[in-house]
Amino acid sequence: MVSKSELTRARLQDGAMASFAEHGFHGTSTRHIAAAAGMSPAAVYVHFSSKEELLFEITRTGHLQILEIVTAAADSALDSTTRLANIVREFVIYHAQHHVSSRVVNYELTRLDPEHLAEIVAIRVQIDRALTGVLEGGIADGEFTVGDVAMTTTAISSLGVDVSRWFRDGRTWSPESVGDYYAGLALAMVDAR
Repeated sequence: MVSKSELTRARLQDGAMASFAEHGFHGTSTRHIAAAAGMSPAAVYVHFSSKEELLFEITRTGHLQILEIVTAAADSALDSTTRLANIVREFVIYHAQHHVSSRVVNYELTRLDPEHLAEIVAIRVQIDRALTGVLEGGIADGEFTVGDVAMTTTAISSLGVDVSRWFRDGRTWSPESVGDYYAGLALAMVDAR
């Protein structure tokens, strides 16, 4: 059973996410967060020490979700081509479906305190390692031709993250159709056979 405190924290995180997405981290006040959560400004400090802590919790949750998605997709098939397609497809679908929170998670993370940023960077390294492992496996198996694995990992990740910047609900493209298209782009980037 979820406690009242956990529900309040979740409401404040949702309010912070909406406020950070609309106003940016520096443009967001605790009043914005409280108003978006339907609470008094004092409630923010009862449950979080600062708005930076709220940003950290949001950012960590988002990155851990992505790590779980990428890890599951990397383990989803025996051949590297299918594994890469699955990773990119699921990564892009997530960023399209969660475009508001993904913008906050990916584009406001430099506002984190150094120790919080270090924790997020460590999660991002794990995400990159999963993708790099699939690329290296595809090269070893003769499925992929890649000139620079690190650059290709960065390019594929950047394409997926950037979906959150431009994707909006109500477009003619669904998150799934964008995911399928980007999976095809990734396979073309590695000259998949």
